[in-house]
Amino acid sequence: MKTIDRAELCFSQLNSSCRKTMHPRSLSVLFYVILSSISVLTVALNLLVIISISHFKQLHTPTNLLLFSLAVSDCFVGLLTVFQILVIDGCWYLGEQLCILYYIFDYVVTNASIGTMVLISVDRYVAICDPLYYPSKVTLKRVRTSVSLCWIFSLFCVFVLLKDNLGQPGSYNSCSGECVVLVYYVTGIVDILLSFIGPVIVIIALYLKVFMVVVTQARSMRSRIEAVAVQGSVTVTIKKSEIKAARVLGIVVVVFLACLLPYFCIGLTGDKTLLNASTATVFITLFYFNSCVNPLVYAFFYPWFRRTIKLIVTLKILNSRSCKANLLIS
Repeated sequence: MKTIDRAELCFSQLNSSCRKTMHPRSLSVLFYVILSSISVLTVALNLLVIISISHFKQLHTPTNLLLFSLAVSDCFVGLLTVFQILVIDGCWYLGEQLCILYYIFDYVVTNASIGTMVLISVDRYVAICDPLYYPSKVTLKRVRTSVSLCWIFSLFCVFVLLKDNLGQPGSYNSCSGECVVLVYYVTGIVDILLSFIGPVIVIIALYLKVFMVVVTQARSMRSRIEAVAVQGSVTVTIKKSEIKAARVLGIVVVVFLACLLPYFCIGLTGDKTLLNASTATVFITLFYFNSCVNPLVYAFFYPWFRRTIKLIVTLKILNSRSCKANLLIS
């Protein structure tokens, strides 16, 4: 009978301890560097968005309120990445109560992030496809209500999803040092439909419609310009705008799918879905990386964001009148 090396156990003093996932040292260092970079970058970028929108009064608009909600959820996702650093070796050292709290917090903020992305796609759809009625349809009050319902719904869903785990945290762990929750197959499928497949369909459908409208308007404008014999550089500009619209919308959809699809595929593997923090580290990390990309996709394309970064970095934001700064100048 082979003797187990105590150094390979999560808790060397316990015979019931789980065994560590032994990685080559170089691979472990690589994981630490990648996860730490994602965590720091995600928190920093989203904090810039949060400070910008909350401080400058000119940015208190319905669309920016959605960006604010997205940045808050994504900032928390960046903090959650720290837990993935702690479980690189496959061991959970923080106790059973913190294990279930981690899953609750993780579910709420990640699903709030996805829900806010759906709200942003709806906002942009109305703004581009129905611009005349946009001010009356999309108001601050309605956006606040929608954002609040998004967070409340995420909180409600997690208690339904993990209700059997809340009463006895750690009851599904097979050994000490494991952080596992049980999600029944039917419940997991419903959750995937509501938190992934549904949002993906909505986002893709709305962005395709927005893209078609943008391209149609650009071609119509180009036709009018050509009709009055004003071609050359102006025509090239219109073509570039079409390409830029395609690129931005493509980044939104492709990054979203690439980061989230592997993680949610875990939920389709078996009659009962066990989410193990050790075996799912790579998929969860990729899932979290989407929150690092979000501020780049949704915020860095706005000129006002680049201006607010300069004001924050140069500490001009400390000026009492800075909140009234004109950030929307051309």
